[in-house]
Amino acid sequence: MSEEKEIALGQSYDPQVVAEMGKYENPKLAQFLTEKGNAMAAISERPNLPWKFTLIDSDVVNAFAVPGGFVYFTRGIMAHFNNEAQFAGVLGHEIGHVTARHTVTQQARQTVGQIGLIGGMILSPELASQGESLMQSMQLLFLKYGRDAESQSDELGVKYSTQIGYDAKEMAGFFGTLDRLTGGSENRVPEFQSTHPDPANRKVRVGELAAEAQAAAPGQKFEVDRDGYLRLIDGMIYGEDPAQGFVEGGSFYHPGLAFQFKVPGQWQLINSPSQVQMVSSDQKSVMIMKLAAGTDQNAAAQSFVEETGIVVATSNQNAINGNPATTIYGDITQQATEQGQTAQSTRVKASFISYGGNVYMLAGLSLPADFTRYQNDIDYTLTSFARLTDQSKLNKKAETIKIVTNSRSQSLGQALISAGVPQGRVEELAILNGMEVNQTIPAGMLFKALGGDIRQQK
Repeated sequence: MSEEKEIALGQSYDPQVVAEMGKYENPKLAQFLTEKGNAMAAISERPNLPWKFTLIDSDVVNAFAVPGGFVYFTRGIMAHFNNEAQFAGVLGHEIGHVTARHTVTQQARQTVGQIGLIGGMILSPELASQGESLMQSMQLLFLKYGRDAESQSDELGVKYSTQIGYDAKEMAGFFGTLDRLTGGSENRVPEFQSTHPDPANRKVRVGELAAEAQAAAPGQKFEVDRDGYLRLIDGMIYGEDPAQGFVEGGSFYHPGLAFQFKVPGQWQLINSPSQVQMVSSDQKSVMIMKLAAGTDQNAAAQSFVEETGIVVATSNQNAINGNPATTIYGDITQQATEQGQTAQSTRVKASFISYGGNVYMLAGLSLPADFTRYQNDIDYTLTSFARLTDQSKLNKKAETIKIVTNSRSQSLGQALISAGVPQGRVEELAILNGMEVNQTIPAGMLFKALGGDIRQQK
């Protein structure tokens, strides 16, 4: 792929990413990300790309890049860094994916999956007609490069962050946080991360690389800046933002629109401004929930049939929890786009529900051969859409990160309890702080606690 095409591809993806995932509006943090990103890109092998660094409004702990120099950090990963040096190492890693052209290689060998394509059609028929330009949030979050590419980007992350003066040994420490977030090696790991090297092994390897890089620059002092970074993220939303919808106790709640529906166990939910996506643990089935086109449920279903070309096998107009609804079931066939390809089908069950002056679509998708395996989960979600009346859910506010100064020498666990963190969430906050619960912290040390609506359980 030429560099010109690579840049054009990134420029086509970028507005899709922002539209589907949303920006996190925090001017100071966004400026920090852009300034550090530009400084690092300037010393990389590809300084002339139109680099762009964007803060994404998602609590998923993730950073990713698309071709052409477009790099994204979620507020979820920013919350889990504990100093600037950790951030700089991961920033270098993502820039490395671009400079080593991993994003291009990935795109070149990736055919847009059938489920992904149909998901895109549901989102936007005009996007579906562009074929390869589809790169919705689910595909981005589960983007796989392979172990070799990840290891190379780790090396580049050490190289770049060291060159702009940060202590890359701290990057190794962040892999310790990832290790704990993914349950440790004995409970590893969500399947969508299976192509990544083990975080514990990466921690060791990055530590070795950092030591080598620093040995090559004797006498140089390398920056960590823990306090400055913590003050930068003070007050940032932590976890799900209830105003945009949240998951609790196996259900998704949207206070602003006053609806709820069930989420099957082991399904990963991705909430974005325009839609909710749920993906099965083996990534072979997807559910999508969004506003539908049409003045009522029947018109919305008809519009969907016309846009997707679905061959309807069955349909009904059974109400769902008292709400008028039209449900259709059938197959959508994707025509072959290249010589030698065969047409493939995706099986879809979609309910169009009139509620609160809107029409909502809840749809489950998989390949026809797999659909029976997921039908119970899909039916469980589709038939659970209902009015939200629970005031505790309707009035829920966002939690925030609250930076606290430790009052005396004590364990982190004691400090967290003193700061109002519920006992049941002390381990969660210890991971967030990158420390152990029983670790002694001195008087005057800053640490992360919780502000806003502190919930007992996540």
